[in-house]
Amino acid sequence: MYVRRVFRKECSFLMMLLITSLSFAQSKTSLSAVSVKGNQFMTADGKAIVFRGLDASDPDKLSKNGHWNKEYFQEVKNWGANIVRFPVHPTAWRSRGKDNYLKLLDEGVQWAGELGLYVIIDWHTIGNLRTEMYQSAMYETTKKETFEFWRTMAQHYKDNTTVACFELFNEPTIQGGQLGVCSWQDWKQMNEEMIGIIRANGSKAVPLVAGFNWAYDLTPVAKEPINAEGIAYVSHPYPMKREKPWEAKWTADWGFVAKKYPVILTEIGFCGADERGAHVPVISDESYGDAITKYCNDNGISYTVWVFDPQWAPMLISDWNFTPTRQGRYFKNALQKGNK
Repeated sequence: MYVRRVFRKECSFLMMLLITSLSFAQSKTSLSAVSVKGNQFMTADGKAIVFRGLDASDPDKLSKNGHWNKEYFQEVKNWGANIVRFPVHPTAWRSRGKDNYLKLLDEGVQWAGELGLYVIIDWHTIGNLRTEMYQSAMYETTKKETFEFWRTMAQHYKDNTTVACFELFNEPTIQGGQLGVCSWQDWKQMNEEMIGIIRANGSKAVPLVAGFNWAYDLTPVAKEPINAEGIAYVSHPYPMKREKPWEAKWTADWGFVAKKYPVILTEIGFCGADERGAHVPVISDESYGDAITKYCNDNGISYTVWVFDPQWAPMLISDWNFTPTRQGRYFKNALQKGNK
């Protein structure tokens, strides 16, 4: 009798492991692989896809707040998103440790895949990778750590089609020379090296390359594009980067790139001057929302909105009941209309 009970328990345990393993394997292949063809993102069955999504806050922060769970991802889906961006701060990566942080990412990737959401993994640092000088301590990293991060991501997610994109470096800036100098040739070489590392480690995720001026300015791409296939470019055109009317300036600064390559705006958003969290360069109103969404719709440009968190600004929600803020109401409506 005792032997049979032990045998049944062991069988049940093995069956549970098998089900869990199959579930995870299915989640890794549940979404069609994304690649680049011309100036479009494409799924494996040859259909063009335009991304409309939300930026999470750092998974480490969400976990500490008790909100790194499937409910969070379900709400992202409810808002009409088809992609979610995970900003990984170097300091959080180091403090939690590689293995523990990967567990967080694995959970998020699985929940996203189960809900039909693609994932962008973003190395969320701001500053000058050449000089290794940064806007603040939370963004501190090194070239070696950055390259190692992408080797780890490439190896870990090389067979996972839910992870569509790797955003190589969030916001490059020399901050008016305060962080040293970095030429486009320097930046181009470092990105090409990161892409080479990702490809050599087996990943087919689409590398996303940001422009200068806090990921705004892509003008050098006209003459010196990144020498790599299957990539896309990033801009963060917050409203105060240029004065109204925005459209012609956007075209000159980054929009022209979308004629030849896929472009994704991995951070957009606005905040009223008297609202909590208002700061340069995000202060504006719904006129910015109208302009940026129309520009993206007219030019086939993808975007994700910053940020799905009630503490980081400009916030899309005011509490953990997911009550939309002013910009939250705007972009929730825009995302839901876009998916109808």
